Amino acid sequence: MAMAVALHQHRESSSGSSINKHLNDAGKYVRYTSEQVEALERVYAECPKPSSLRRQQLIRDCPILSNIEPKQIKVWFQNRRCREKQRKESSRLQTVNRKLSAMNKLLMEENDRLQKQVSQLVCENGYMRQQLHTAPATDASCDSLVTTPQHSLRDVNNPAGLLSIAEETLAEFLSKATGTAVDWVQMPGMKPGPDSVGIFAISQSCCGVAARACGLVSLEPMKIAEILKDRPSWFRDCRSLEVFTMFPAGTGGTIELIYTQTYAPTTLAPARDFWTLRYTTSLDNGSFVVCERSLSGSGAGPSGASAAQFVRAEMLPSGYLIRPCEGGGSIIHIVDHLNLEAWSVPEVLRPLYESSKVVAQKRTIAALRYIRQIAQETSGEVVYSLGRQPAVLRTFSQRLIRGFNDAVNGFNDDGWSLINCDGAEDIIMAINSTKNLTTTNPANSFAFLGGILCAKASMLLQNVPPAVLVRFLREHRSEWADFNVDAYSAASLKSGSYAYPGMRPTRFTGGQIIMPLGHTIEQEELLEVVRLEGHSFSQEEAFASRDIHLLQICSGVDENAVGACSELVFAPIDEMFPDDAPLLPSGFRIIPLESKTSDSKDALATHRTLDLTSSLEVGSTTNHNAGDLNSFHNTRSVLTIAFQFPFESSLQDNVASMARQYVRNVISSVQRVAMAISPSGLNPSVGPKLSPGSPEALTLANWICQSYSYHLGAELLQPGSLGGDSMLKHLWHHQDAILCCSLKSVPVFIFANQAGLDMLETTLIALQDISLDKIFDESGRKTLCTDFAKLMQQGFAYLPAGICMSTMGRHVSYEQAIGWKVLSGEDNSVHCLAFSFVNWSFV
Repeated sequence: MAMAVALHQHRESSSGSSINKHLNDAGKYVRYTSEQVEALERVYAECPKPSSLRRQQLIRDCPILSNIEPKQIKVWFQNRRCREKQRKESSRLQTVNRKLSAMNKLLMEENDRLQKQVSQLVCENGYMRQQLHTAPATDASCDSLVTTPQHSLRDVNNPAGLLSIAEETLAEFLSKATGTAVDWVQMPGMKPGPDSVGIFAISQSCCGVAARACGLVSLEPMKIAEILKDRPSWFRDCRSLEVFTMFPAGTGGTIELIYTQTYAPTTLAPARDFWTLRYTTSLDNGSFVVCERSLSGSGAGPSGASAAQFVRAEMLPSGYLIRPCEGGGSIIHIVDHLNLEAWSVPEVLRPLYESSKVVAQKRTIAALRYIRQIAQETSGEVVYSLGRQPAVLRTFSQRLIRGFNDAVNGFNDDGWSLINCDGAEDIIMAINSTKNLTTTNPANSFAFLGGILCAKASMLLQNVPPAVLVRFLREHRSEWADFNVDAYSAASLKSGSYAYPGMRPTRFTGGQIIMPLGHTIEQEELLEVVRLEGHSFSQEEAFASRDIHLLQICSGVDENAVGACSELVFAPIDEMFPDDAPLLPSGFRIIPLESKTSDSKDALATHRTLDLTSSLEVGSTTNHNAGDLNSFHNTRSVLTIAFQFPFESSLQDNVASMARQYVRNVISSVQRVAMAISPSGLNPSVGPKLSPGSPEALTLANWICQSYSYHLGAELLQPGSLGGDSMLKHLWHHQDAILCCSLKSVPVFIFANQAGLDMLETTLIALQDISLDKIFDESGRKTLCTDFAKLMQQGFAYLPAGICMSTMGRHVSYEQAIGWKVLSGEDNSVHCLAFSFVNWSFV
């Protein structure tokens, strides 16, 4: 790598010496004057690749360039562009080299730590063997070899006692971060590498749950410490953090006594709080440390109104070790070690509180990802849509999740209280008469006359991949949502109107347009605006737009992320929502209770091509291959649903009845979807269409290929791939995007291969919501209309190069599109139309 950088620097210097020379009339190279270079540089800054006319105009406008031939000017610009390219490549290689050097240093330290751990285990093993041979009759009641420091016996009200606890916490934390105090194993599915976020590990066997991360971040240590200490800004489950006492501890360090409250992830468990000591100091080697541990005693606690809603959890020595890195940036080590008191939750939820993978995803990995996100935003590497600043978008994401957590937990000190339920359902109805959606701009604030009503529930799901379920809920909203209920919430927030009885009826067209706002660097979290298309039933209002806009956050859609929860949270907004728009979030959260094996994830993630729209109409159908699929996937997860509704006092009963029934309907819809997604509930027409047991998929693939050969006189696939299951697999993995649409008044897509799904940025779940005309721009639609008659008459048509649109609003270019009729092999009737987009790419 160093040789590559040196080579680029040599090339750059040689090109730099030749770029400022040109041939004179005698055929000799003459150096450009500084005035000539300055004039050329000014033009280059405006237009790096000027046309011939522009170069000739440049010579006319600049007398100092009159003695230079236009051809030489052209060569100068070519050399200048080459030098710029080399400079960028050299800078990129230097950055990669620094990153690899730092990563290599981390891996060497990790290797040293593992060698120490092996040596320690060998010594302990030898010692135990010796004890067994020399003292077989030793009393089993002897003292344990491992002792736990009894910091609880010290006076936490005495600064000297607190300093002693702080120094002990520092030593224990460092032994976990860089030593062998905890038996760390690599986090499943998180292999280190130059493009990875960092190195992640979880505890194999220790008290409580623990996770560790280390990585390279291009921020200074003090900035990183400042961000991480502000835990509510990055830890989504943190409700509040209050510093009760802070005093200096020598060498520039500080000791703080902190009371922290965290949200419960579901309605089935109480929230957690912590009473901790946080010690911030610097080490002799220039490293910066922030470490923390729980203190004994009651300390601070929740208010009397919500005391029963919290369980005191324990934080064992945890924290952050931040070391400055040569050439800028920092190497950071993060350790989270907790005892979440799993005894206090129902037995079915205990895996959630006993899983180090969950702690790693929620706290440890989230912290490192947030730091890297800030670093990239600071460097200008992240670009967001609609002109929103990164800090504004982060605030929107935090407000959505925080509002949803507030609704799920319903803390009494926030004004929430339960209202009477009929007892026949597990739906919890809560009301908040003091809720005020306050913003910095009073004009955008709403103090509801009645308040906010929340309907929420939690349910257990069996064998349902959370990522697949959330993707379906996001992409197929019409399957579970009621447009008129969305319209009610949107109208309430927009104009303060709560006229629930006699609302103007609106027909939901089924159209859903998702407009991305931003995403995290690994795209594990998406922030977007959703537009729901609606029209009034009455003719006199037909011209008025009834569209609804939602601000939505979606996370956890990666099936390979072990221990990560999946969320879909949304709130109605005005079409031109301001940065401080009031939000009333509702949504879904699905948390896996057991980890998945890598085999099951790979098998289902690779072959899952569900057509859920048709499966929902079939209902529960026996799957002949259920036994095989169950061997792949046997997991449980808990789904939490919460919906919030504003209301007037006089309409409380009406809104409560509507909310209860609406959530019942949503639960019923989600159960149907879950049954379709679950491997134990799949039927052959819904299951993995690439399996030999799917005759419909094999038949369609055969018809597509035979019709292509019949109409165009050429083979769509290689000759060796024709026949049986091989044909379907080769069609599925074909490099061109192949899509089939129905022969209806409005043709909609019914099938796409993997390239087609990638081009449209969708899945087979939502494919049937996309019509053929929606993917083309205006020019493409005109071309399609012109050639459609030709296609239907002669059976095929060639469409010229053009631009189409993905479901995410991204432009896609293609060199050529081919359309042909797909004939059924039985009666030779037209089954559908097929289109192949050749050499497509995102613009």
